[in-house]
Amino acid sequence: MPLIGYARVSTDEQSNAAQVQELRAAGCTEVHEEHGSGGSRERPALRHLCDSLKAGDTLVVVRLDRLARSLSHLLEVIEGLEAKGAHFKSLRDPVDTSSPQGKFTLQVLGAAAELERALIRERTLSGLRSARSEGRIGGNPGLRSQDPEAIRKVRYARDQAHFSKLERSASQWVPEVRRLRPDMPWEDVTRIINAKLPADARKWSIERLKRAVRRYVREGLMDPAVLERAPRKDTDDRLLAIIAGIAGAAPDMTLAQIADRLEAMHERTPRGRSKWSASSVKMLLDRAKTRGLLS
Repeated sequence: MPLIGYARVSTDEQSNAAQVQELRAAGCTEVHEEHGSGGSRERPALRHLCDSLKAGDTLVVVRLDRLARSLSHLLEVIEGLEAKGAHFKSLRDPVDTSSPQGKFTLQVLGAAAELERALIRERTLSGLRSARSEGRIGGNPGLRSQDPEAIRKVRYARDQAHFSKLERSASQWVPEVRRLRPDMPWEDVTRIINAKLPADARKWSIERLKRAVRRYVREGLMDPAVLERAPRKDTDDRLLAIIAGIAGAAPDMTLAQIADRLEAMHERTPRGRSKWSASSVKMLLDRAKTRGLLS
């Protein structure tokens, strides 16, 4: 089974060298390194590594705290690996999910995590009951009194959180919107973007995409022209625009791959069929080039 290592330190001043050496000595064919807090679940290198693991692979760390600081996060990662048929191993802890003993240890950890959550829940409820009995009410006092400044701060915090979320997903939609709008209708732009997303990713709706674009326009990150009304096109011109859009976004795609993408978008051929052939795609690509839609 391929062993894939993961080494993490909290700050840029620290070094992963000792962990990498130990992981290599344990037989790891490759080691992914990261600098980031163990308390954060937003770690790009770990996320990419977990996404790339295949059935039979084993994710290896030196110690459990290199992967996660909480039991809930640890179990979340391991359950995701097991769902793919991959395994997890910690060199200095008795956890190896490829063995019966390791799976038993994992079950014990799961039970401990559930107990920990139950105790936290009970302490929280007890604290709230005690506070209410003393006349103290939780929450933001400014919001309870409808203080305009408190409301403004909360709205600003929510707005910033929403914008940060948009920035994390920008690579999915910003290049396509800049390239295809306003020449192509929102419906077709949305379908092209969704066709490129992983199967388990949240799909964009037309309205959600429009809201994201309007926000980027307000921030000065996108040309306001993308919000202009798309020109009306007949069915044939619309297909040419869609195929040109797909080919322009990924010039290395084969005709067969473009045909698969069109079928995933549920686009019909010029003759109304659901199954696309490479020859149909080539014909429309040639026409798109003739009309200047594609170089």
